Amino acid sequence: MKLYLDTSTHVTILRLDDQEYTWESGRDLAEGLHRFIADKLSENGVSWHDITEITFMSGPGSFTGLRIGAAVVNTIADQLKIPLFDHHGVQHQVIIPVYGKPANITPSKK
Repeated sequence: MKLYLDTSTHVTILRLDDQEYTWESGRDLAEGLHRFIADKLSENGVSWHDITEITFMSGPGSFTGLRIGAAVVNTIADQLKIPLFDHHGVQHQVIIPVYGKPANITPSKK
């Protein structure tokens, strides 16, 4: 089963082969992404070990969303020893997000 993940916006997109799922993740991405993927795998009657490759929308997009998504897909691909691709079809050992611009870091109030 091929898994595609896009966490570049507040709406997470997950594809499992030809099935597409969306989730208004908002600020719950870090806490709920693993459960979202696990639930959709279960709904399709498959497990983590049935994933044969991963494609990740590596950017540009939300700094935090891309960081969380990249950490998740990097970990899954590493642990399952499966190929990992960016959304351009280029295979990577580790996905590094492309943010599109420098991070907007708020100055310290001190």
